[in-house]
Amino acid sequence: MIPESYRGIFESEAFAQFATVMPDGGPHVTPVWVDHEDGEYVLVNTARGRQKERNVARNPKVGISVLDPDDPYRYVSVRGEAELTEEGADEHIDELARRYLDVDEYPGRDEETGARVVVRIPADHVVTSE
Repeated sequence: MIPESYRGIFESEAFAQFATVMPDGGPHVTPVWVDHEDGEYVLVNTARGRQKERNVARNPKVGISVLDPDDPYRYVSVRGEAELTEEGADEHIDELARRYLDVDEYPGRDEETGARVVVRIPADHVVTSE
């Protein structure tokens, strides 16, 4: 569970570093927008077919780290076995776009990109800066 005192980081405009496992076993790390669900899950949104989605579908073991934008020495790191779901993914990317871009709808959506997917990471293994 993400401690209550750290949940605000996930509700800010902080970018997270999301690590997945490539087919050859190497790491794949990308900056992502981040959210949480009741402190029990870290949420990342992506499109079907992107590398991070393919990696999670093949190997759900992931890690994510996010710094407090007001204090880079304060952070939360979570690792776990992620789940992928399309349920609520379109609404979720619009919520993130409102927070990160101050727009009503995510502008990167078009017919060329795959369906939106939420990566749900259980907060089973949590490390904080304290």
